[in-house]
Amino acid sequence: YCVEFRTESLSHHCALENRPFARWMQYLREGHTVCVACQPPAMNTDTHRCAGDGHNADGDKILHWEAIGNSQCQGTWKKIRQLAHCSCPLVHSFIFT
Repeated sequence: YCVEFRTESLSHHCALENRPFARWMQYLREGHTVCVACQPPAMNTDTHRCAGDGHNADGDKILHWEAIGNSQCQGTWKKIRQLAHCSCPLVHSFIFT
């Protein structure tokens, strides 16, 4: 499954990232919708959920995220909706880890 979030805030460290494998962090923007896929091995084998997916969170709850590979690139987002079938666009698509 996938979860759509709207980014509320992010640290300035994201825009400063210039390592080739992490340049995607430069494109994060406040107010953008991002799509995050929950796939094994991040999925809990008992609950079939990914930690941090905002399960049981309403749209007003502020949730925290952190980029793998640069712990200084972090921020907050709000859950928009969960999708049973992923149709994430190529841009602004991520996976839980």
